[in-house]
Amino acid sequence: MSSNNNNQPSPNEEAPVPPTLKEAFWYWLKLGFISFGGPAGQISIMHHDLVEKKRWISEKRFLHALNYCMVFPGPEAQQLATYIGWLMHRTWGGLIAGCLFVLPSLFILIALTYIYLRYGNQPLVAGVLYGIKPAVVAIVLFAAYRIGSRALKNKWLWLISLAAFVAIVLFRLPFPLIVLLAALIGYIGSKYSPATFISGGGHQASDKSYGKAVIDDHTPTPEHAKFNLRHLVKVFAVGVTLWIFAMGLLMAVYGWQATLTQMGWFFTKAALLTFGGAYAVLPYVYQGAVDHYHWLAAKQMIDGLALGETTPGPLIMVVAFVGFVGGWTQHIFGVDSLLLSGVVAASVVTFFTFLPSFLFIFLGAPLIESTQNNLKFTAPLTAITAAVVGVILSLALFFAMHVFMHNQPTMQESMQVDWLALALAIVGFMALFKFKVSIIKLILMYSLIGLVLSFI
Repeated sequence: MSSNNNNQPSPNEEAPVPPTLKEAFWYWLKLGFISFGGPAGQISIMHHDLVEKKRWISEKRFLHALNYCMVFPGPEAQQLATYIGWLMHRTWGGLIAGCLFVLPSLFILIALTYIYLRYGNQPLVAGVLYGIKPAVVAIVLFAAYRIGSRALKNKWLWLISLAAFVAIVLFRLPFPLIVLLAALIGYIGSKYSPATFISGGGHQASDKSYGKAVIDDHTPTPEHAKFNLRHLVKVFAVGVTLWIFAMGLLMAVYGWQATLTQMGWFFTKAALLTFGGAYAVLPYVYQGAVDHYHWLAAKQMIDGLALGETTPGPLIMVVAFVGFVGGWTQHIFGVDSLLLSGVVAASVVTFFTFLPSFLFIFLGAPLIESTQNNLKFTAPLTAITAAVVGVILSLALFFAMHVFMHNQPTMQESMQVDWLALALAIVGFMALFKFKVSIIKLILMYSLIGLVLSFI
């Protein structure tokens, strides 16, 4: 096991010794601190570590799990970690893997958000944020390109994407309705034109062989991973009970209209709508947190995404920023306890955002282990993914309008374009697209640029 860290092992090599729960714990903790780069980067790190280096799971089983994690709402990289942890070490393994994927990011974001709210108007901090914002626009555009190049395989999927963009930009339809309509189109379309909605360009197994794995291609499904109706009902009951208890506690202590209770309810709904990852659900979070509840301002939402891009963990953790700012601005525990208000709100939001994610894996993973691709199941997802591309483009447009314009234009004044920010965004996109610069490197470079500009 010690001789193959650097060389690709022979296909006939013996499988490594299964890791203990303690060994898995330390790996998942490490992953929580190094999982930069969004879902693509996080999945690449797990593939390198778990498939190529440690050989805890074979590539075929890894990709099989990933394909189905992409079906469920929620951050696919975090769900993949939960899935693999569960497959190897039962429920405790899944809980440890999923929680450690999130907690480091939560603690880091809480600290950064506090600094942002306390010192965000300081020239140095404002300069760093000025540099990061054009990078965020470039990253969102690149995310739309990356997902679109994989998902939009024919003209009908392109039309769904365009329709979603028009629906959210011009008609301001709510994101849940767009998801529902796209799923309906996919379901109906699969009956009349099945070839149109066959998902393509997804995660396909490669021809590489990294040697035998602890969980290999033909390793029998562990007893705990086999489908059991009684166990499924038990898991569902536990998950729903946890949600009811947490929501009931908030209602009993603070009341239904209280900020914390409304955050729990709103982010439960958001968690059930995260098809396509964080970029896809951010317009819905924006509609609710900024337009409806007024927990934070539009500019703060962009700043939050900028901070989220600089931290490890799933990008959907930007909801912790939203929660912290909302708790702070709403003075949940009074003007003398702003930090406590922010920390509690961020924790509440994180709990309600990720509880459904765990529940989806613990409920669905046994079915995943025993099922094959089914067009009736995947066609709605294919259509949703196409719609998500249009939604992400609308998000890029929203960010661009706020980043590239010095002021919100009125009827009496002309738009003032920030040409430097626009140029930085274009260069950033080219760096991602043509030169394959990693997201974290781009963020660091643009932070430095913003810092330098603050002295000019």
